[in-house]
Amino acid sequence: MHPLGWPGYPYREGSLEHRLPTEVDRGWKGPAGKNVDGGGFLNPAMAGNRTRSVIMLDHLAKTVFKKIEKIQIIDALGATGIRTRRWLNETSDEVARRLYVTTCDQNETAISWARSNLELDDRKDQVNLIQGDTRRTLLSQGWHWIDLDPYGSPIPYLDLAMQATARRAVMSISATDTAALSGSSPNPLKRRYGARVHMDGLKHDTGLRILLATSAMAAARHDRVIRPLFTIWDSHHLRVTVMVERSKGSANLIQDSIGWRIHSPSEEDVEMSIGCGLLPEHDRGSRPMHVMLPLSAHPPPSSMASGPLWTGDMGSIDVMSSLTEAAAEKICSSLDSELDFPESKRCKDAVKKISSEGNAIHGSHLIVTDMLPGFLKRGNPPSPQKIARSLRDMGYSAEVSRYAEPSLRTDAPWGSVIQAYDKTG
Repeated sequence: MHPLGWPGYPYREGSLEHRLPTEVDRGWKGPAGKNVDGGGFLNPAMAGNRTRSVIMLDHLAKTVFKKIEKIQIIDALGATGIRTRRWLNETSDEVARRLYVTTCDQNETAISWARSNLELDDRKDQVNLIQGDTRRTLLSQGWHWIDLDPYGSPIPYLDLAMQATARRAVMSISATDTAALSGSSPNPLKRRYGARVHMDGLKHDTGLRILLATSAMAAARHDRVIRPLFTIWDSHHLRVTVMVERSKGSANLIQDSIGWRIHSPSEEDVEMSIGCGLLPEHDRGSRPMHVMLPLSAHPPPSSMASGPLWTGDMGSIDVMSSLTEAAAEKICSSLDSELDFPESKRCKDAVKKISSEGNAIHGSHLIVTDMLPGFLKRGNPPSPQKIARSLRDMGYSAEVSRYAEPSLRTDAPWGSVIQAYDKTG
């Protein structure tokens, strides 16, 4: 039986037409209101999030999970099921036939719309729809892939999700409480994540690193360890995707990957960062805009410190290199109408710059270029493209970042960054 109001309003995302009980503006940017009473919640601003999850699932199913015939997935807060449908319809046939998805949501109306939408799909028998408490469903088995996309903070689900992973699993975690994670709301930040943020141009990257550190500590509590695959600040939300593996030994060492970020560090801070392997030896004698310090540094509350946060790499070059515009365009390859051109463009925009940024994801420096003139007390805001090109000419890895400020990542020493800045100024 279809829900009241079916077939509702058509909504196009990726290659799919999805039906919703209320009309949605496809071009909407930012957070959407939570529709609990009516059900059928869908935020079009999360479309890029879903596009990237399709591409990563297709890639990792062919690599990390290539020997697993039944990939067990939970769309833990699935609403009307559009992410589930996109996974089954937009991954390659080789992958889609191996996906077994449980879609869970507390709202009965949302699940009824998910059920009717799935009736349109050939692979509907590979989906188990559950109306109920996601936390109970999470613990029902071990999952190869867990997607957490809550309204607000993921904290209520993290420990349960970590307990529910298979021996090796992928977990994608969204957080829409960006005001907390980026430091604008310090009390929720301290209460939920036990952290603080220095309010500068890297505050959203800091938020991502705090979310990673929180996830790493949750994993360690359950004898697991994480490895970041991809992280992004996109519009109103932060999103991290991590590999989770069972390993008591590695979990015991998790604090080695957690520490502090210091803005405008002292010479002593730079020396400590080098000594701990968080900054390359070739940065000795220069003072970068930011450095990482170990957790044991315990910077005073009055300092320009952020953390505790993740101090390691923010992604995997293997996964990031799969997030190409060609892969995004392939999702929409079945579209043959000129009217669908905007959707193909949206899919490609969702992955813009990511694959190239992967080449420098190991670098110690994420540089918001608009901050350089103030920090150096000279010059004008430079082009990140020009600085990155200059650094590559010097033999370093350097790429324009997807970060939502003009920025670049590089493994170049700070002195070379300044040299490239002066050259392009």
